[in-house]
Amino acid sequence: MIIPKSLEELAQYVEHGKNVFFFTADWCGDCRYIKPAMPEIEADFSDYQFIQVDRDEFIDVASEWNIFGIPSFVVIEDGKELGRLVNKNRKTKEEIETFLANL
Repeated sequence: MIIPKSLEELAQYVEHGKNVFFFTADWCGDCRYIKPAMPEIEADFSDYQFIQVDRDEFIDVASEWNIFGIPSFVVIEDGKELGRLVNKNRKTKEEIETFLANL
């Protein structure tokens, strides 16, 4: 999982590549629930790069992208959004993998 350190670095991932943006926060219980499954999800979908976006650190990006619940996932390829799994509900490994498989 890639953790961008700046807005400029995050923007590079938006513009280039096939990336899954995983919006999360340290205080989020549902985020902590899914984090142990993320390495398996990454392995199952190795054609994507996974980018962990701290919602609090990048609050303006979260707002601009309409991320009002976490954990949330937005898939972007070369600047074009392919899909999003964005809501305030806890997500399961199976739900995330089904979402990614159906893109």
